[in-house]
Amino acid sequence: MDTVPESRPAAVLPVVTRRLLERLQLEWRAARPDEQPDATRQLQAALVEDEIGPLLVLFPGDRLLDLAQLKALTGRTLQPVSRLEQRQRLARQGLSSLPALPQLLGLPCLYARVLQKLPELWLNGGAAGSWVILSGPAFCRLMEATTSGEIGIPLAPLQAAMAVSVTAADRLQAGSFTARRVQQRLGGPIELPPRPRSASRIIQLRTDPATTVEDITRLVETDPALAAQVVSWASSPYYASPSRIRSVEDAIVRVLGFDVVINLALGLALGKAMSLPADEAYYSQRYWQQAVYSAALMDGLVRLLPDRSADIGMAYLCGLLHNIGWLVLAHVFPPYFRTLCQHLALNPHLSHRLVEQHLLGITREQVGAWLMQHWEMPEELLVTLRFQADPEYQGPHARYPALVSLANLLLHEAGEGERPVCQAGSLFGRLGIDRTRAGEVLQQVLQARSALRELARQLTPPA
Repeated sequence: MDTVPESRPAAVLPVVTRRLLERLQLEWRAARPDEQPDATRQLQAALVEDEIGPLLVLFPGDRLLDLAQLKALTGRTLQPVSRLEQRQRLARQGLSSLPALPQLLGLPCLYARVLQKLPELWLNGGAAGSWVILSGPAFCRLMEATTSGEIGIPLAPLQAAMAVSVTAADRLQAGSFTARRVQQRLGGPIELPPRPRSASRIIQLRTDPATTVEDITRLVETDPALAAQVVSWASSPYYASPSRIRSVEDAIVRVLGFDVVINLALGLALGKAMSLPADEAYYSQRYWQQAVYSAALMDGLVRLLPDRSADIGMAYLCGLLHNIGWLVLAHVFPPYFRTLCQHLALNPHLSHRLVEQHLLGITREQVGAWLMQHWEMPEELLVTLRFQADPEYQGPHARYPALVSLANLLLHEAGEGERPVCQAGSLFGRLGIDRTRAGEVLQQVLQARSALRELARQLTPPA
C-alpha cells in the first residue's frame, strides 16, 4: 500500500468559488466530511509554466503527471510554478489551495481526456478540504473552452514494478541488488562517496566498551556547531531540564545520555557527507527538519515498547538517517535530481516511492540501504532504511523500520512529515505501543518545535 486516506475537515468553499459555480449555472454539491472519493474520481490540479505563460493541468488521482509526456503533447518545456508564486497567485483570489477550476484563476487549461468518461468528479474548490462534486456532463460543460489530451501515467504498472523490486535477493543482498539496478538504468557503475573520517572516529568510540563520557565530550567539543546543538537540544522543552544546561558534559550526563549524543554526532557526520544542490535549498531544509523531528520522536517512542526490544541510541540514529537515501539520490543521479524534485512537486497526491520508481527505477529506501552497506554501518540501520516503507517486513530488526514508519505517520498527522505508507492501527498493534502515550510523546516533540527547527536550520547548508 502506497497511500492511506486522509481525514478531511468539513467542506467549506471559498466565496469566490460559490459565486463562480452559481454564475456558470452548474449542478453541483459540496462533499460531506464523511465522504471519501476513490483516486479515479478525485481530480488533481497542477500549475506549470514556460516562457509562453502558465497552464493549469487537470488529471485523475490514479495517475502520475509526467513532464516529458506534457512536452510531447504540447511541444512546450513546462515546469512547476514556484511555491511562492503559486501562493501569491492564489492569495490574490482569496484561495489557499490550487482549485481544479480554470475559470477561477482565469488560466488556460489542459485536462486528461479520460475524465470525460467519468460519471462523477471531485474538484478541489480552492481551500483545504473543500470539494465540489460534479456530474460527468456538468464537468464536460465546465471544460467546453479547454483542451483535452492523453495526460498522466497509470499507477498500476508502477505499483506492480514496486512489488517486484522487493524480492528475496533484495532482502538479503540490498547492496548488490541496488548496484545492479542502477547499472541497468544508467548503463554504467556509480561511485558512492567514501565514509567520512569523522564518522569512522565516532564509530570507533561507539563500539568501544571502554569509551567514557570524557571521550565523547572531547569529541563533541571539537565541533563548535555540534557542541552548540547538543546543549541547545538538552535545554529544549522536550527534556524539560529542571536547571540550566551549562556545558556539553552537563548535556550528556544530566539530560541526553551517552547513546543519544554519540548517535547524534554520527548521524550529522554521515548526513554532511552529501548535500543537496544549492538551487534545491527548500528540499535541503525540509530534509534536515524531517530528520531531527523523526529522531526526537523515535527517542520517545522506543521507550514505550513494552518489551524494551530496541536500543534507544540506535532508534535515535535510525530516525535521524531514515531519509538519507534522498541525499544519495542527489549524489548518484545529479542529472535527474532536479527533474525528480519537479515531479514530486507536481504529484503531492502520490508516495515518493512511485515517483522515484517511474523516473529512476529505484527508490530512496533502496539506495539509502545500499549506502549503509557500502559504509559498513550496523545491520539495524541498513534494515531500517530499506524496509521502513514495507509494512509486510517481519525479518531481523523489524522493530526499527516499524518505529520509523510510526514516527513519520504521527508527524504527518501533526503537519510535520511526509505522506505515510502504512496504517497507524497496524503499527500500534505490531509494536505494542499505546496510542494515548504515543500522542503524549508527540506533543512533547511538538512543544520543542523552536529548538528542533533551529537545529534543522543550523544543519541546512547555506543557499
